[in-house]
Amino acid sequence: MSVKNHTWPVLAVMAMVIALFTACGAPTNPTTAPAAPTTAAPATGPTTTSSAPTTAAPAAARGTCGTLRLLWWQAPTIANPHLATGTKDYDVSRVVYEPLAGMGPDGVPDIRYGLAAELPTLQNGGVSADGKSITWKLKQGVKWHDGSAFTADDVVFTYQFASDKATAATSSAMFADIDKIEKLDDFTVKLTWKAPNATPYQAFVGYLGMIIQKKAFQDYMGAKAKDAPGNLKPIGTGAYKMREFKPNDQATFDMNENYREAGKPCFKEVIMKGGGDATSAARAVLQTGDVDYAWNLQVAADVLKDLAKGGKGDVVINLGASVERIQFNRANPDPALGDKRAEPDQPNLFFTDPKVRLALSLASDRKTIAEQLYGGKDYTGGETCNILVSPAPIVSTTKFEGCEFNLDKANKLLDDAGWAKGSDGLRHKVVNGKDVKMQFVYQTSVNPVRQSTQEIIKQSWEKLGVKVELKSVQAGVFFSDDVANPDTYPHFFTDVQMYTNGPSAPDDIAYVRAFTCEKRNSKANEWRGTNVERYCSPDFDKIIDALSKEIDPAKRIVLYKQVNDQLMNDTVMIPLVQRNGTQARSKDLKGVVPNTWDSNLWNLADWRK
Repeated sequence: MSVKNHTWPVLAVMAMVIALFTACGAPTNPTTAPAAPTTAAPATGPTTTSSAPTTAAPAAARGTCGTLRLLWWQAPTIANPHLATGTKDYDVSRVVYEPLAGMGPDGVPDIRYGLAAELPTLQNGGVSADGKSITWKLKQGVKWHDGSAFTADDVVFTYQFASDKATAATSSAMFADIDKIEKLDDFTVKLTWKAPNATPYQAFVGYLGMIIQKKAFQDYMGAKAKDAPGNLKPIGTGAYKMREFKPNDQATFDMNENYREAGKPCFKEVIMKGGGDATSAARAVLQTGDVDYAWNLQVAADVLKDLAKGGKGDVVINLGASVERIQFNRANPDPALGDKRAEPDQPNLFFTDPKVRLALSLASDRKTIAEQLYGGKDYTGGETCNILVSPAPIVSTTKFEGCEFNLDKANKLLDDAGWAKGSDGLRHKVVNGKDVKMQFVYQTSVNPVRQSTQEIIKQSWEKLGVKVELKSVQAGVFFSDDVANPDTYPHFFTDVQMYTNGPSAPDDIAYVRAFTCEKRNSKANEWRGTNVERYCSPDFDKIIDALSKEIDPAKRIVLYKQVNDQLMNDTVMIPLVQRNGTQARSKDLKGVVPNTWDSNLWNLADWRK
């Protein structure tokens, strides 16, 4: 095919990508930046579904809003977004650091909340006609918090840092398709992809694309990354600079007096308090007014509705793309294995058999969990049997065998798999010459909704003849990046575990790539491999490989559905609830714009009172 004949199809495709993937009323043309944000939820109702910001924040004098009090009941433990393992760590980083563009609530990159001077598009030549490169022009005059100049060197370095395998960066999947990155001048960077790329905003956009300072990290590449002082004392370019960080406790920030936008930020000081529990966090905003904003309110629906009557604040809810799921460990977590514990080459005694995984899925009552604990899809979450739940065009309509709640079918499957009930009421099977009882450890973080979910699941599974030991770990530990702590979710040193996860963009190949064989967690990658289940399927990897090369948006949608269906048909996990974003903010806090695709703090520079 000639270059000319190849170019025009690609031009057409690139213009269609965002339109198809955000076909929920979002803008379809990335040429111009979206309109400015408005304030979030009105005071009259608990539910706000944000699509696109609509009005600009009014001008305010810098530092005149006093102190902003944030409460993250899961306390941050690290302030390096490329080594982060939990949302709370990305959020604390987002206060300080910026990507080249934020990912707007409409799924379109927004340069107002980033370091790019303009959004590269086909129309302005920033995205090449053949889809093989993207050229970013950077804002000039931006200073790091230590007064040094932000330049293209920092962007190039961020790629080098995150893509170094020895760094074991959790963001590495965002950069996997880059062939090379070039500094064209001090304020222009060109990325060349390994193949034509349908998602040119894959790297350096949103909370996984934050730019770190070369000066702070250049001596801490690779294996030394975990020892960098900047992990706890970040130097960024954002509206606020970190004064003090106490992991698992509190982060305190001062306004950036050199921030590039006049009149911003409005708050002189930001305090992000960590710890406690979700219910207390909701109460602190909605009833007592001690806090201005509380994040991720995984609170029982009836409790949250009662707290919302307190009069001090509003519950803010936006459509979510994340799923509360139960994961099966494909590796054996037996401590007796020593250094081989939970390594991918040590198969789990139960979950190598697909009948066992399917039986447990059939014995999981999603509907009861979603309706009784989350209040359903119109409140904080509805039942789902998909891994990919948003945007609508990529959501599979396949009817999977494991989605109904059917204990009879579940029992039969375990019988067929050779797990027979013994006189003790438990199922037994001879494995490797030994009598093995079917008994699991099922862990999650400390949270009343999660403990209630565990109880519902346990009751059903025990009706199958399965003994379930419940384990709950403090959120600050469970979601930490501590490579030495066996109770973190990336270690996954139990048989099953539960938490919420989801994509960071409407078309997020990095998210689904996390399930490939290469990304399996192990000691060698310091448990930062993102494939927490240790799932490995050549057929699945082939779909991801095809997705990485496909530029036709219609075919990409088909491939995303295949990704979902492959994971579901293999019962890699049990999706339970599509969780909506659920926050609380004080009635006098303005400028908050809920965002499915970026950090809660993506537009913090606009918040005010």
